[in-house]
Amino acid sequence: MEKIPVVQIHALSTASTEKFHVKIVEGKFQNLRRLISWPLIALFFLLVWVQINDQPWLLFSFAQRQIILFGHSLSWHDLPLLAGLMIAGASLLFFLAVAWGRVWCGFACPQSIWTWLFIRIEDWTEGRASERARADTQPLRGERLLRRALKHLLWIALALITTLTFTGYFVPIREIIDDLFHYQASATLVGWIIIMTGLTYANAGLVREKICLHACPYSRFQSVMFDQDTLTVSYDAKRGEPRAHKRQADTNSGDCVDCHLCVQVCPTGIDIRNGLQAECIDCGACIDACNTVMDKLSLPRGLIRFASASGLQDQPERVLRPRLISYAVAMVIAFGAVLYGFTETTQLLVEIRRDRGALFTQLDENTICNHYRLKIEGFGLANQKIAVTLKEHPAFQLYGPPVIDLSENNAVWLPYRVCAENMTLPKSEVLFELKGSAVAVTKKTTFIAMSI
Repeated sequence: MEKIPVVQIHALSTASTEKFHVKIVEGKFQNLRRLISWPLIALFFLLVWVQINDQPWLLFSFAQRQIILFGHSLSWHDLPLLAGLMIAGASLLFFLAVAWGRVWCGFACPQSIWTWLFIRIEDWTEGRASERARADTQPLRGERLLRRALKHLLWIALALITTLTFTGYFVPIREIIDDLFHYQASATLVGWIIIMTGLTYANAGLVREKICLHACPYSRFQSVMFDQDTLTVSYDAKRGEPRAHKRQADTNSGDCVDCHLCVQVCPTGIDIRNGLQAECIDCGACIDACNTVMDKLSLPRGLIRFASASGLQDQPERVLRPRLISYAVAMVIAFGAVLYGFTETTQLLVEIRRDRGALFTQLDENTICNHYRLKIEGFGLANQKIAVTLKEHPAFQLYGPPVIDLSENNAVWLPYRVCAENMTLPKSEVLFELKGSAVAVTKKTTFIAMSI
């Protein structure tokens, strides 16, 4: 199947060589981008505060060795489910890439979302892109210096809030705020917050498009994903060429008036008129800018639009094709497997270890005892009591706590002793049975009656 090659035009791309200021544009695709990105931003900042029954709704807790995923507790033994979610998400990303190009990058990627937030702050504090470009040629002093300082302070504040929120998905956010407020935070936590705040500030404020150009692997293998029918942001050269300014246009001129607005609004600084490039994130900003110009000139919209290579060449476009169907099937299978996996998660984890020391102890001529340590770890079993018994062996007697309360601690180590009289076999099988109101686990171990 023929693939669309990625075109790298470094000589014409300001993204890799010069500083540029992104002009904010309004339009259908920018409204759509905000409609997608703002709910994601709200979820990111608000979900970390949601609690149900005094438990965070979403938490990856290293201290408690459990994952609380939308109120559903998982053990670290259920980590393959998260790997499955990543595989399912990757399948969805590949499906979107084959169908509509890098729409994830342009509309929902955190890198793009935070970059636009920082650009908004820059636009509010230092003025529009044209004003910022003119100011860069002047000395940094007076009001301009104050505006620049305010911009960086707001950038740092947003980076700090972002870091605290992100950290709150691993350590309860209320504990973090309380420790910081009372100066009780550990050096590790403070160091982490400082480093991540600095990286977020540098990433979204200073580096920006360089991440998309040089660090993101997706831009490098997108040509493998695309085909002739993939819809991507494209310039209709047949309609737009030859370019000519409005005053110099004649009957042979194309619709492109060479206003460069499509370049000015591009967050990665490319000229979409040079063809498909690895830097393009399909955000649609150039489409909105070009449509605004077309409206002013009373020309049809769509000189720059989401279009496939086949469509630009006036060839039939295929909606359903093998690659797209394959990714759709893989995506459905992956999400189905993950959903099934959530019905088979670990609720009670039991580990039995023999007590260090002698293999057994002999209380009298007929009674032999073995000592064990049981680790009981509950997930999603808050306020439950677990009964501990021996199963299907009347010769054994169990000594130890008959009931374990997991309300205060979800993981406990407890000593148990199993004794038997008149044992003739050197080894026997012992079954520990642990039962709660909604869970039951049987764990096998060995009872040793004599040295071999």
